[in-house]
Amino acid sequence: MAHYKTEQDDWLIVYLKYLLFVFNFFFWVGGAAVLAVGIWTLVEKSGYLSVLASSTFAASAYILIFAGALVMVTGFLGFGAILREQKGCLSTYFCLLLVIFLVELVAGVLAHVYYQRLSDELKQHLNQTLAENYGQPGATQITASVDRLQQDFKCCGSNSSADWQHSTYILSREAEGRRVPDSCCKTVVTRCGQRAHPSNIYKVEGGCLTKLEQFLADHLLLMGAVGIGVACLQICGMVLTCCLHRRLQRYFY
Repeated sequence: MAHYKTEQDDWLIVYLKYLLFVFNFFFWVGGAAVLAVGIWTLVEKSGYLSVLASSTFAASAYILIFAGALVMVTGFLGFGAILREQKGCLSTYFCLLLVIFLVELVAGVLAHVYYQRLSDELKQHLNQTLAENYGQPGATQITASVDRLQQDFKCCGSNSSADWQHSTYILSREAEGRRVPDSCCKTVVTRCGQRAHPSNIYKVEGGCLTKLEQFLADHLLLMGAVGIGVACLQICGMVLTCCLHRRLQRYFY
């Protein structure tokens, strides 16, 4: 009977090892995906961050990068722990999974909170940026962000091109008679903003505000979906790690 029980324990340990190994592979791939999404957010979309009032969106991306890198390191540790069957390594692996889960939980909460106040923040801050900061000395980064925003989303103004009529830049001498910035033009050439005709500039319903709000909402949804997917894998991993740890304790003691 004891011999049968030992063989059964052997079989269960081998089964749990292979199951945990497969899980750890997908967990590592998920970590790479989280890292890639975080880096993509900062590298490709960093041009829009200057027009946002808070740094919550950027903070969520940095947390994702940190979590993704930690997941990949933890994945390598997991492979070693599984192959060596060391309870100490499995305990460390479990603790790291728990830490990553908590980090992703914080990122998820930040993303949710930011999503709730996204519309109000954009309405207030984007109008103010266009009216007071665009084209001003010391606001080169903001000016470049707005120009990129209007060209990428093919829009003009916060709600419409009429928003630029009260802009400090348009009312100044530096505008040289422009009615809108040149970045509003469908084909950008010097002083093309002097002619604010629909055939020359972008006339989009809802302006840049609607476009940017939808873009950020979609991006937060993507960040949340990736985080939830990896979190689900982590829960499975923690359960499997606990099972394997307990079996090894029974087997050796």
